[in-house]
Amino acid sequence: MTTAPRTGRMRRLAVEDLHVTLSGRAVVSGVTVLAGPGEIVGLVGPNGSGKSTVLRTVYRHLRPHAGRVLVDDRDVRELAASEAARHVAALPQERGADFELRVREVVAMGRTPYKRAFAGEDATDRQIIATALEQVGMTGAAGRGFATLSGGERQRVLLARAFAQQPDVLVLDEPTNHLDVRHQVELLALLRRHRRTALVALHDLNAAASVCDRLHVLSAGSVVASGAPRDVLTAELLADVLGVRATVVDNPLTGDPLIAFDHREPATGTP
Repeated sequence: MTTAPRTGRMRRLAVEDLHVTLSGRAVVSGVTVLAGPGEIVGLVGPNGSGKSTVLRTVYRHLRPHAGRVLVDDRDVRELAASEAARHVAALPQERGADFELRVREVVAMGRTPYKRAFAGEDATDRQIIATALEQVGMTGAAGRGFATLSGGERQRVLLARAFAQQPDVLVLDEPTNHLDVRHQVELLALLRRHRRTALVALHDLNAAASVCDRLHVLSAGSVVASGAPRDVLTAELLADVLGVRATVVDNPLTGDPLIAFDHREPATGTP
């Protein structure tokens, strides 16, 4: 088993010097991301910057050309699929067609990595499933068909399925995509409230500033800035990396950084 050198900072997730090549083109180059226990770490950047590619290597959908992904100092590529699923749970952007299942059945799928073939639920499984539904506020919908739910309700059920996996790390790729404002707020509040170690890709920079403890800004497959949202999200970086004119102020409700964009024109001389 491969282990990583210990550092002074406790870490739950370590993406180390990651390189990914697709169709002969380098799409991620030298990306390093660390997340400690209970820490929410965000990936932000323009389309095509490599955010989803990094996430796909964490939940083993892609194999890196070089570098590695460690969870509690264990290389996820060296684990059996079922064991890896006990450590990492994912909400990818591509979620497939509607499930012809009840809500509770969808959440129960999160227990699959812990079960032998054809094994039924036991008391522990039932308690974990019930707790996951309660955590996302969907207990009352347990018997409903998944396909009958709204977009926000579906996201909460899929998050409950991830919770039922009891992973060390949650990986979420644009979890607020296609949600209205209320459901965006509810989903992000869930993440903050339960404080599971999470790696999240977000387009919405104000959401990222609100929910994430630290951010990594990607551009052309490389990390160009890392740190606390207040330190990273500057007007200069937004102009250089995203090509937008913006100013950063304090959110009067929360005190988080709040980005005000100039929607009339892009930043001068930027892409």
